Amino acid sequence: MQYDILLIGGNGFVGRVLAAQLQAAGYSVLVPTSHLAAGRELRVLPRVYLEDANIHEFDELQSLCERIKPSGAVINLVGVLHDKPAKPYGEVFKAAHVELPKNIITAMQMHGLKRYLHMSALGADSNGPSMYQRSKGDGEAAVKSSNLDWTIFRPSVIFGAQDQFINLFTKLTKLFPVMPLANHQAQFQPVSVNDVATAFVKSLTMPQTIHQSYDLVGPAVYTMKEIVEFAARKAKTSCAIIPVPAFIGHLQALAFEYLPIPTLMSRDNIASMHLPNVLPPNGKDALVEVFMMSRRSLEGMQ
Repeated sequence: MQYDILLIGGNGFVGRVLAAQLQAAGYSVLVPTSHLAAGRELRVLPRVYLEDANIHEFDELQSLCERIKPSGAVINLVGVLHDKPAKPYGEVFKAAHVELPKNIITAMQMHGLKRYLHMSALGADSNGPSMYQRSKGDGEAAVKSSNLDWTIFRPSVIFGAQDQFINLFTKLTKLFPVMPLANHQAQFQPVSVNDVATAFVKSLTMPQTIHQSYDLVGPAVYTMKEIVEFAARKAKTSCAIIPVPAFIGHLQALAFEYLPIPTLMSRDNIASMHLPNVLPPNGKDALVEVFMMSRRSLEGMQ
């Protein structure tokens, strides 16, 4: 069987929402994953098919592209948030954000596929202050230098029912009556996962989006402190937020990196906060201006 869409990273937070929207729009979707057991939500979708595959093995990636219709598209949502310190970035970031896009491009070219949608990040920059931003910037550069019909999406922090950002702070405000918070003035412009997914789907039938890069943001800017306060309201709990100096946040992140649990916050995450994660001055508000959407607000989660 040949499919309309190869959705790489489709078993994640954004991928599950996008897969549902794609199949509702009539597309057949192939989702490779090395965690089949985690794909329960996708299995109930009638046009979504899970495949046990390792996307970091080029032969498997090539085989997946072979099963996509010539008129179809490849969508890459893969992103990781943490890596060990290195210059310009570590091996985890390199594999996920740089080498994987390059391999996808090569596999697509081998099988005559042209349409490619790429998930990057607001603030991605090969010379950015964090490893995450630099690796995402190098990934964008690889996409732009290809001969594919590419579109790049650069969202701010993505929120939704299963996100790992707002929900993290919701859990923390339930656990701790007092929360020391560094970088409390860092700015974000959170965007709804549903809006991000809709932009991806719409772009498939909008040839004017080819060879374009779009910043995706929500309707309002929040400081980190305001986001934590929102999370506390969502959790229906009271949590005193105590702003602390940046060096305290650095020490907290260093401790998190060495705890025997999934990393909650890293020094690289803090480095990313040195720049506002908001629509740049004179930037194009793509969801409104290009995709003609009425954006969902963060408060709509409550």
